[in-house]
Amino acid sequence: MACAHIPGLGHNRPVKPFSFIADASDVTNGRDLAERARRAESVGVTTFAIPDHLVEGTFAPIPYLATVAAATTTLRIAAFVHNNDLRHPAVLAQDLATLDVLSDGRLDVALGAGWNKPEYDAIGLAFDPVPTRQARLEEAVAVIKGCFGEGPFSFHGEFYDISDYQGFPRPAQQPHPPIFIGGGGRRTLSLAGREANIVGLAPRILKEQRAEPKSLTWAAAEEKVDWVREAAGDRFDDLVFNVYPSGSPIVVTDDLRGEARKIIDRLKSRTGIELTEQEVIDSPHVYIGSIDRFVEKFRELRERLGVSSFLVGDLTELGPVVERLAGT
Repeated sequence: MACAHIPGLGHNRPVKPFSFIADASDVTNGRDLAERARRAESVGVTTFAIPDHLVEGTFAPIPYLATVAAATTTLRIAAFVHNNDLRHPAVLAQDLATLDVLSDGRLDVALGAGWNKPEYDAIGLAFDPVPTRQARLEEAVAVIKGCFGEGPFSFHGEFYDISDYQGFPRPAQQPHPPIFIGGGGRRTLSLAGREANIVGLAPRILKEQRAEPKSLTWAAAEEKVDWVREAAGDRFDDLVFNVYPSGSPIVVTDDLRGEARKIIDRLKSRTGIELTEQEVIDSPHVYIGSIDRFVEKFRELRERLGVSSFLVGDLTELGPVVERLAGT
């Protein structure tokens, strides 16, 4: 496609092609999963993903993603995202490198610090304060990259201690598969700017994060991009930005403002803070509107904010949007 540039996001930052992440969290067997994955591949989905949770009726990510890879030929695979606290990073690195080799280099490595306290409580795992989980994630990224590298490596941190360890296998993609790190706070997004290839912009609307509905807004997303830019330096132009629906489901509707009012009322009831209709409609994390509106909004997010990667769920609602925008 013709080269274009994003106003306000840095000199000569190129516009990235659209990429789409789909999931199928309601599948019940391998045959169904394979069929859903092949359909996603056929309409232009880039990556098939699964959440990494213990108490939400979710399959384990590694065998799930292996099944998807075996059933498809071009579809990439990823968790959305691996909870760092559930596995030692060296063990996760071996699983991920194996997936990358067996899929002929179709893995994205998506990592998060963990946020869902009930699953920690359910298995007796300490739910440390946010700064501790963020610091542990930073160390885990270094360990995983070391495991993917050539030759033995050592790492001595606060949480992990690695001595002369040689990771095996080495991933098919070198020096490592694309790394996806997302977050809503400056520390995690700065880590993403330094270490990731794909940066997920997330809102801060969890109870433990003091419920900040304003974090859903376009203005907040612009601030997050600025944090990433500052941390990324010269590598900023190469980064891909992702957003996903948060706080409300995907709704295809011709009553855009009516649906926005429902979201405003829910957020106000939960947090006491009232967003405007336009803030909700413009939010990168609110997926409401007609198919034409989704196409328009995704294009606007790419052109003005630099976001080119979108989580689109199981394609029930947004399959037509993917078909219209994939490859452009």
